[in-house]
Amino acid sequence: MPEAPAGSGPRRRTVLAAALATPLVLAGCAEARDPAAAPGPPASAKDALVMVVRHAEKPYAGDTGEDDDGNEHPGELAGRGRRRAEELSRLFAPTAGARLPRPAALFATGGGAKAPARSRQTLTPLAAALRIPVRGEFALGAEPALAAAVLAARTPVLVCWEHTGIPRLVRALGADRVLGLPAAWPDRYDLVWTFTRTQGTWTFKESSQHLLPGDA
Repeated sequence: MPEAPAGSGPRRRTVLAAALATPLVLAGCAEARDPAAAPGPPASAKDALVMVVRHAEKPYAGDTGEDDDGNEHPGELAGRGRRRAEELSRLFAPTAGARLPRPAALFATGGGAKAPARSRQTLTPLAAALRIPVRGEFALGAEPALAAAVLAARTPVLVCWEHTGIPRLVRALGADRVLGLPAAWPDRYDLVWTFTRTQGTWTFKESSQHLLPGDA
């Protein structure tokens, strides 16, 4: 039986098949690295504008607030707080004198019927002027879930929150390392903290409301 020529047989066929397959493998790798085929930025990195206020004035020690029916209740706003709530539309409502962006979504501290209603009361007149609801499904302590909902909502967003939870909300938003941010909310009711995220980077601005006599 004649001897097979050198380079022929099963070994040659295997090498030839591997050589033919190599361009296909390389093409597949090139396609995977194609920037045009890569997914866009995650939703959590989209541009955002989040404004945060503390609820309006609560009753001082020894005093009580009033509920919506005029009944005394310690978890409600004081008289000055109700006046501030009524004036918030001067800041945010779609009028010529509004000084801050009109919110597309409103969030207030919730937590059920036994939770203080001050945050909801603070935003109720503004919600009526804007004709949008106040979302109150998140209780104090649920700031990570609140932050996720805020970033998923239409922007701009206005959040009215208990001052003790505002630093936790800022951390949950990922904005706690921004330049100029105080470590805690000051002992004031007349401030607005504005956080703006552009291309993944947060900036911060603190503004005074200038709504009532005595506001700084």
